[in-house]
Amino acid sequence: MTAVMPDRIMRPVPGMCKRFMFMLRCLRLMLLSVAAALIAASPAAAAVIPFPAAFHVSDVAVPGATIHVRVGGHGPVVVLLHGFGDTGDMWAPLAARLVANHTVVVPDLRGMGLSSHPESGYDKKSEGQDVAAVLRKLKIDGPVALVTHDIGNMVGYAFAAQNRDRVTRWVVMDAPLPGLGHWQDVINDHRTWHFDFYGPDEERLIAGRERLYLDRFYNELSADPKHIDEATRAHYAALYSRPHALHDAFSQFAAFRQDGIDNKKFLAEGKLTMPILAIGGEKSFGEGFANEIRFAADNVRAFSIHDSGHWLMEEQPAATMDAILGFLREPVAP
Repeated sequence: MTAVMPDRIMRPVPGMCKRFMFMLRCLRLMLLSVAAALIAASPAAAAVIPFPAAFHVSDVAVPGATIHVRVGGHGPVVVLLHGFGDTGDMWAPLAARLVANHTVVVPDLRGMGLSSHPESGYDKKSEGQDVAAVLRKLKIDGPVALVTHDIGNMVGYAFAAQNRDRVTRWVVMDAPLPGLGHWQDVINDHRTWHFDFYGPDEERLIAGRERLYLDRFYNELSADPKHIDEATRAHYAALYSRPHALHDAFSQFAAFRQDGIDNKKFLAEGKLTMPILAIGGEKSFGEGFANEIRFAADNVRAFSIHDSGHWLMEEQPAATMDAILGFLREPVAP
């Protein structure tokens, strides 16, 4: 049986609709104002920092790929290399501090960020050659310092091992080198199951869920998930949702076995000798990270960032940048 509504309820009272719509508009404006105030007050809503206007962007052709690179400044050259879960964008705050008295070069690794997505070349030896090719194209042929994180460490080691006379110093952050030291213990750790998570079925599982997948890394590998703000998560989720992006990120992991073979060959040629600052997050590798890098290099200093996990530049940017800049300012021994 259908209920019949009284006519007085069905028929609108004159002016009621206008008053109702006015009240809705007022409520909406009030809610927007409150939301804006909360966003302004909350560090979790801070936008990803852009690079300073002094930087210009280029897409540099290298053998088999095109590398998206940001370049700015004048003076001694510093190359900044990112890892998985980030792109070169992670380095914008540091680049802003370096650009006053350095030439700063910030590429996206092949297959990541806004670089091209070739089917091959994800072994770190090849990616180290990408870095060398970018520098040649930019007409930078002198000494460089390296600052690297995560997979960027692996590319940085490959570049340094193939260009030993060029790298003046290296800041290496919170990820070990395939095939060296206690690498087998690292890959046996349940927290690094993602090293062997790749393939077509795995890609289908993640497709459309890139944000969920990345959140796992930000949440589990940080000292406090709140250290990785919403704007940062959304920014990188959008980049890793681009066509082929996650496939190529997985390819970085799939190359680890070959990287281990190549790294042992590099090590057979001798340990690196330049000064190295090995930075670990207190809640991640900590000061013990330096012991891993000492398997590949002689002159290694340990440093730990308090109240940080793996994501040093996102979790504790000020402390991390102070450590990096202090090390880069030290005079180079003759």
